[in-house]
Amino acid sequence: MSLLPSVLFVCLGNICRSPLAEAAFRAAADERGLRLTIDSAGLGGWHAGEAPDPRAQEVARANGIDISHYRARQVVRKDFSLFDHVVALDLDNLVALRELRPQSARARLSLLLDHVPGREGQAVSDPYYSGPEGFLTTWSDVTAGADGLLTKILAPA
Repeated sequence: MSLLPSVLFVCLGNICRSPLAEAAFRAAADERGLRLTIDSAGLGGWHAGEAPDPRAQEVARANGIDISHYRARQVVRKDFSLFDHVVALDLDNLVALRELRPQSARARLSLLLDHVPGREGQAVSDPYYSGPEGFLTTWSDVTAGADGLLTKILAPA
């Protein structure tokens, strides 16, 4: 693994949870003065090229982060060699990523909330079918997960 690890966040469509996780992790890294390779993707490609959901953009903007320039993309097998960490937002995504991951890939797979003490094995809920309150909950979860993940991967081995 490189000195400055690279991280890919993955949810189903890459318009709600994973771009918010990318934004939260990017903000946490920036606070520490770190320039990491950070991206997000979706298991499905039906939103490829689209900006994040307007509600995701709003909650990010309310927290001082502009994600309007993010564009959805589908995860590809090469990602498992390009990134040190591929982080799923729920268990179904994690299972699918394990099936997609080439055996020779270097990426470590995990759930985002596995990096929050007491939240191991939990999913970041998908806010797509909810109102603004769902996106606030998702932001809270991805922020906690981002902080936990950054602390863990920067800790001495």
